[in-house]
Amino acid sequence: MMDVCLFGVGLIGRVHAGNLARHPKVRLRYVVDPNREAAAKVAAATGAEIADTETVMNDPAVKMVFIASATRTHADLAMAAAAKGKAIFCEKPIDLDLKRTDECLAAVAKAGVPFQIGFNRRFDPSFRALKERLDGGEIGAVEQVIITSRDPEPETEEALAGGGGVFREMTIHDFDMARNMLGEEPVELFATGSSLVAPQYKKLGDYDTAMFILRTASGRQCHINNSVRAAYGYDQRIEVHGADGMLQAGNRLPTSVEMYGGKGISRDKPYYFFVERYAESYAAEIDHFITCVETGRKPAVTASDGRKAMILCEAALASARSGRFEPVQL
Repeated sequence: MMDVCLFGVGLIGRVHAGNLARHPKVRLRYVVDPNREAAAKVAAATGAEIADTETVMNDPAVKMVFIASATRTHADLAMAAAAKGKAIFCEKPIDLDLKRTDECLAAVAKAGVPFQIGFNRRFDPSFRALKERLDGGEIGAVEQVIITSRDPEPETEEALAGGGGVFREMTIHDFDMARNMLGEEPVELFATGSSLVAPQYKKLGDYDTAMFILRTASGRQCHINNSVRAAYGYDQRIEVHGADGMLQAGNRLPTSVEMYGGKGISRDKPYYFFVERYAESYAAEIDHFITCVETGRKPAVTASDGRKAMILCEAALASARSGRFEPVQL
C-alpha cells in the first residue's frame, strides 16, 4: 500500500479524498490546506493527518501527490513534488500562464515522474464507450463533433475572481474532449462570448454564455456551446457525426423511471451538478493513475494534454476579442 498526499480540500478535493480513502492500494497519509477547519474535517473522515508542504515533500514514504488546491499553487507544488521524485496527479489547469506551464512541464520531464492531468471526462463510462466505438470505426471517418456543456447556475463573484475565467476553468474540459473525439488536432478556432446570465461575469470582463468552432487541417469540425445557466440541471452531451452514422452520449439521470399520463410523459431531470454527474469518472481517473504508478505505465491523459487545452483556451480568448478565427499550433 502506497502513501499519498492530497493538496486542497475544497469541493473537488473532498471528492478525491473520498476516492483515495476507499482505494485498496493507497493510504491517504496527509492532507494539506490553509483552511485548517476544512482540513480537519477531511482528516477526521479519512484517517489522514494534517500536514504542511515541507513535511509532505520530505517524507520519502509519500509516493504520490494529488493537487486539487487553488490554481495559482498547482505549478509550484508539481515542481516541488517532481524534484522529490513523487508521482503527480494535478487538477486543471496546470497554470494560467503558458510560460509557467512550460517551466512546470520541463521540471516534470527532467525528473521523469508520472504526471496525470485531471480531465475526468475522458473516464466517464458513456463518453469512454463512445470513444471506443468511434475508434472501432463504427461510424466511419469523423466529420463533426458537437459538445454541449451547461452549468445549472452561475459562479459567485468571489469564486470567479479567484479563478482563471470561464474559458480556462469550464471550457478547458470541452477543448480536451474536442481533441479526443476529433482524432486530429485543431488548427484554427473561433469563439464568441456574451454576458447574459449574471452581472458578475461582465463586471470581471468574463463571459457566461459562449460558442466555439474548432477546425482541423482536413476540415473536421467541432462546435462547443457553454452556458452557466440551465434550469433543468447539469447539461452534458456529446454527439459525433461520421461518414457512416452518428454516436451520441446524453445526460445522466438519477433514475430511469418515466411516468406516462394524460398530460404527458415525464422523467427525472439530469443530475444537478458535476459531483453527482461525474462521480464514476472521478473514481476511475484516480484508479487509472494509481494503476499507472504501480505498473509503470504512462497515464492516458498527460501534462501535454493539459498544455494543449490551455493553448486552445488562449486562442479562444483572443478570438472572442478579435471576432476572427485564430490559428492554433499544438
